[in-house]
Amino acid sequence: MNSQFKLFSTEFTQNPYPAYARLRETEPVYKTLFPDGQHGWLITRYDDAIEVLKDPRFIKDLSKLYGDSMEQESVFMHTMLFSDPPDHKRLRGLVQKAFTPQMIAGMRGRIQEIANELLDVAASKTKMNLIDDFAFPLPIIVICEILGVPSTDRDKFRVWSNSLIEGSNGEHAAEMFQHTNEFIQYLSQWFEKVRQNPGNDLISQLIMTDENGDQLNERELYGVVTLLIIAGHETTVNLIGNSILALLENPEQLNLLKNKPELIHNAIEESLRFNGPVEFSTSRWANEDMDFRGKSIRKGDLIVLALNSANHDPNQFKDPDIFDITKEKSPHLAFGKGVHLCLGAPLARLEGEIAINSFIKRFPHIELAVSKDQLEWRPGMIVRGVKEIPLKLK
Repeated sequence: MNSQFKLFSTEFTQNPYPAYARLRETEPVYKTLFPDGQHGWLITRYDDAIEVLKDPRFIKDLSKLYGDSMEQESVFMHTMLFSDPPDHKRLRGLVQKAFTPQMIAGMRGRIQEIANELLDVAASKTKMNLIDDFAFPLPIIVICEILGVPSTDRDKFRVWSNSLIEGSNGEHAAEMFQHTNEFIQYLSQWFEKVRQNPGNDLISQLIMTDENGDQLNERELYGVVTLLIIAGHETTVNLIGNSILALLENPEQLNLLKNKPELIHNAIEESLRFNGPVEFSTSRWANEDMDFRGKSIRKGDLIVLALNSANHDPNQFKDPDIFDITKEKSPHLAFGKGVHLCLGAPLARLEGEIAINSFIKRFPHIELAVSKDQLEWRPGMIVRGVKEIPLKLK
């Protein structure tokens, strides 16, 4: 079923955009077999994606279809990510109460300090791996400090996070299950410490938070903290990596940003649109039989939005395959839209802006240490990012 467009192949993962262009033109609502073994519909046009995001007939909470028998082993199933109104509003409200814009804005100085410290270490070398040496440690240190967990455990978080993200391709289910259990055990012990001695960190606030007499139950707490740890750094790791890659592939844009660092906000938005860190939306399901764009969709059908395809739709974006940091603010879908708009988007943007401007200021002359076709893109059905980006520093 995927052979016509070679979806999810190594060739596709390296560069999915030609396949997306053909899908948008010929099969914008496409029935396919996903890497985890599920059949479902892939939505590739911008307007169609917006319609799905707005239409309440496409639901996130699978228990509405199958009841409590669908209690998933994934801790993600007990988060705002897989809930619908009014549950979604309640969960988001409890988290948002602790995860405020003021708190995020107040992190600017600390994020800059962390970036400087990491770049100081890299400055003593002639080569670096952008992901391992900078793009990964910066956001994981930030989210660990926000949550109040030791950043010394960040390598554990990376293993657990990679397992949960990359396990979405269905090939590493047993390993993902094991790592999920390890993660839950770790969180259980940490929650107990916090209950005995709460602080000013986000986990303490989430455990103690009370809004109209409401609190997160134990499963919701596991889910929310897992979501914040993983989503709180995964998006930014790949935003930094993909942005630097785009700038290296477009040296005139890199030079422009060097000379006009005030364009960093535009550069981040264009990077999010051009090769966003989240390849596909999380799952939705049809809650009733319907006709959608001429396709007969049945109740229970899986729906996935190809966000990076929507962000290259020429009916929405002028010259979508050109990377141009002078473009005005973009209505891209990198962080979703509507009630499920990513709660951590302001933090990811702030970290991305600081990281990229600091990096190119410290290392104005960089180049890939390997050819682009040697870069290995991460597997899975969620993120889009490269495992390693070896760079020569000058």
